[in-house]
Amino acid sequence: MSASREMPRYVSHKKVWALQIGNEPIEILGDGSAVLPIADVGFAPVTVPKEVVARYLPVAGDFLVVYADGYRSISPRKAFIEGYTRDDAG
Repeated sequence: MSASREMPRYVSHKKVWALQIGNEPIEILGDGSAVLPIADVGFAPVTVPKEVVARYLPVAGDFLVVYADGYRSISPRKAFIEGYTRDDAG
C-alpha cells in the first residue's frame, strides 16, 4: 500500500478476556483445531477451532484473546502487552 501521508492512528479502549499461552507444546488435532497450554495458574488447556490458529500459530508467552462478542484470536505477546493493562476489577 502506498500513501502520500500517514494513516490515521487509533487507541484501543476495548475490554477483553485473555489467557497467556504456556511453554508446553501446542497440540494440533486432526480437524485443524489446536489445544493451547495455558500459563495462567488454575486454567486448563483450551481447545480452539482451526480458524483461531490458521493465520498465526502462537508461541509461549502469546495470548489467547476473547472479545465481548465471543470472537477469539491470538495476540503476539509484544502487541498484547503494549495494548492492554490487566483490569483486576472485573
